[in-house]
Amino acid sequence: MTLLFSDDDVAAALDAPLTVDAMRNALLAAYQGRLIAPPRASASLGGGRMVLTAGHLTGEWYGFRSYDTFGHRESGQLVVLHDAGTGAVRAIAVGEELGSRRTGGLGGVAVDALARPDAATLGVVGSGRQAWTQVWAAAAVRPLREVTVHSRSAANREAFAARVRAELGVPARAVGSATAAVTGRDLVVLATTSRTPVLDARDLAPGTHVNTVGFKQRHRAEFGADLLDAADVLVTDSPAQAAAYDPPMLAVLPPYAERLRDLGAVLAGAVPGRTGADQISVFCSTGLAGTEVFLLDRLARVGARTR
Repeated sequence: MTLLFSDDDVAAALDAPLTVDAMRNALLAAYQGRLIAPPRASASLGGGRMVLTAGHLTGEWYGFRSYDTFGHRESGQLVVLHDAGTGAVRAIAVGEELGSRRTGGLGGVAVDALARPDAATLGVVGSGRQAWTQVWAAAAVRPLREVTVHSRSAANREAFAARVRAELGVPARAVGSATAAVTGRDLVVLATTSRTPVLDARDLAPGTHVNTVGFKQRHRAEFGADLLDAADVLVTDSPAQAAAYDPPMLAVLPPYAERLRDLGAVLAGAVPGRTGADQISVFCSTGLAGTEVFLLDRLARVGARTR
């Protein structure tokens, strides 16, 4: 029987610890060559594109995620999971929640692997779905004692802070600028739709870890080269996808490319992550292909036991 999951089903079944654990396993599987995850592909359809990411966990499953860039109000993502032995469709997820939690989970792995063990304050720029799941996942791997949030809409940032207090039980407050949000924070999240920098790296304290989720390409990025210059540790979840960006991703351009590390390799102990308390670490999230399907497989296992 094919399992069908809505956003409500995903939200009810996938908590942050489960999601972060699944993404940690996915990153290790990709580094070890067990998860085949080529860069995303797209088809131009005139006025928009259809985008496809796919993955194959060797011997277990394969599948894909598809979404469009037409910008329609009711547009949603589709994730499909096939059994590798039979080809049967085991599960389908429709909506935005699975993809958002996947991205948050990857960010949570990065925080756990790269941030200082005592990191407890978080500043976030952005107040949308992606910003929320980053904070949601970070709270699962670090005992947060305060969150500060800034976004362009005062109402949205106030609502975001209220949600952090209500759902995560973490003190949170909205602030009037990005500088106020990130100054002195142990953890920083950039999750905006801005195509120009929203952060001045001089505002970061020594030892800060930064997750970047939004635009990160040349001439189209929510941060500038100053952040990459400040980074002692520079990491991504998929070097192959990072190299495939068009326009190029800032972190794969000279002089940064030779310093860019694979998060899966850090998890496996093949390359170092943070080696000092005062180092600034930066995670450039690309959304490793196949991780949505990886998470749907975990969801399907939970769903099969409860239905």
